[in-house]
Amino acid sequence: MRFVLTCGGTAGHVNPALAVAGRLRELMPESEFLFLGAEGKMEMDLVPRAGYEIRGLKITNISRERSLSGMLHNVETVKNVLASERAAKKILKDFRPDAVIGTGGYVCYPVLTAAVKLHIPTLVHESNALPGLTTRMLADKVDAILVGFEESRQHYPDPEKVTVTGTPVRGEFARYTKDSAKAELGLDPHLPLVVSVWGSLGSGHMNGILTQMLPKMKGQGRYRLIHSVGSRDYKDFQATLAQQKLDPADCNVDTREYIFDMPRVMAAADLILCRAGASTLAELTYMGKPVVIVPSPNVTDNHQEKNARVLERAGGAKVFLEGEFDADSLLAEIERLLQSPEELAAMSKAMAALSVPDATDKMVDKVLNLIRK
Repeated sequence: MRFVLTCGGTAGHVNPALAVAGRLRELMPESEFLFLGAEGKMEMDLVPRAGYEIRGLKITNISRERSLSGMLHNVETVKNVLASERAAKKILKDFRPDAVIGTGGYVCYPVLTAAVKLHIPTLVHESNALPGLTTRMLADKVDAILVGFEESRQHYPDPEKVTVTGTPVRGEFARYTKDSAKAELGLDPHLPLVVSVWGSLGSGHMNGILTQMLPKMKGQGRYRLIHSVGSRDYKDFQATLAQQKLDPADCNVDTREYIFDMPRVMAAADLILCRAGASTLAELTYMGKPVVIVPSPNVTDNHQEKNARVLERAGGAKVFLEGEFDADSLLAEIERLLQSPEELAAMSKAMAALSVPDATDKMVDKVLNLIRK
């Protein structure tokens, strides 16, 4: 069988696609896979790292600015959508996939639209609690809509067309226990590990908070912290530390540009600090990890806060909005939680209860049933 997967823009869109491709490859090793992504975006790096071919299309976002420049940008975006649809149609005709699967990002629209016109089975997965613009635009075109949350069904014109599968999680997240992950990372098994990760590009705000936290952590040996800075701010972050004459090692902190071994690092963690991308939250519930969430305020329709509140209501997460805390209060909350093993255990249990451990298999079943029909 042949499968085309399309996703783009963020790791939160790419990782579910990789999870589905990985499971399909396990079930049908002779199958062929092709990814279509947006030129210059992170999928062009992440997908080949996972061992799949990817081709790029020219994709630009939609500006919500009410200005001449915003209008001109959107005219260019429409041109790119039409050109990308033509390019996708040619690729699909050549590759002849049995199904086309979209997991989020603007690139999904031209690719899935082209597939529909070629009468190829199509489905789109929406991992956020509230559907994004691309998913809404595709809802009446594709053969099936899959969602991560039950409450998402109400936001579609035809709820019967919507199947709740949860959000697929890569098989690597089931590979480690906390002890085995800490052993592979060379970490003290008795020392709590905090992992701080803020999306694939990072967060300037949270990097700033961390640079203020580091001097207060100097010489501490009560816990280890791994912080993912993100590619966008890594050089500036390092320069700030140099100006402050701060060595993260003196604070028992490991700073990285990006955490490529995310399943292992997350598995080792006792507490995670992060944004509220739906794919990340699916991974954390799958592993039952207690979490402190700072939702991104820069996401359309406030998706991340809505995602985070679902976990907060269940008792698995502490949610802080930007502007509601500073370095002192965040550090105090981290240390309070690490000194409260009963509370961490309760949060972990609540997170695990929200997990859909067979989400990947549910989505794969839907794909194969679509092909059979």
